[in-house]
Amino acid sequence: MTIQDLVQRCELQVLTGSALLDRTVRGCYIGDLLSWAMGKVRVDNAWLTVMGNVNAVAVAVLADAACIVLVDNATLDPEAEKKAIEQEVVILSTKENAYDLAIRISEMLQ
Repeated sequence: MTIQDLVQRCELQVLTGSALLDRTVRGCYIGDLLSWAMGKVRVDNAWLTVMGNVNAVAVAVLADAACIVLVDNATLDPEAEKKAIEQEVVILSTKENAYDLAIRISEMLQ
C-alpha cells in the first residue's frame, strides 16, 4: 500500500510532503515517547503519534519511516512543519485515535 492509499482510505489530511505520497507503507507503529520510537519504528512504517514537534521529524528521518500520522487532532508545530518540508518527511493528520487507525491500517495490509 502507498501513503496515497492510506490518505484516501483513512481520510487523512496531508500536512507536508504531498509530492511524496507514492512511498510504500509496510506497517505501522504507535508511540509517543521519542527515545522509544527511535528504536522501534521500522523502515516504511506509518508512525502514529501525537508528537508534532521537530524532534519527531528527526526520529522519522533516522528511522526512515514512511510517514508520521498525527492522531487525535494533534497539532504540528510550525518549526516541525518547516523541518519536515526540508527533510522530505510526509506528515498526515487525523481526528481518529491511534488504536482505531492502527486496526484499519492492519486490515489494509492483509
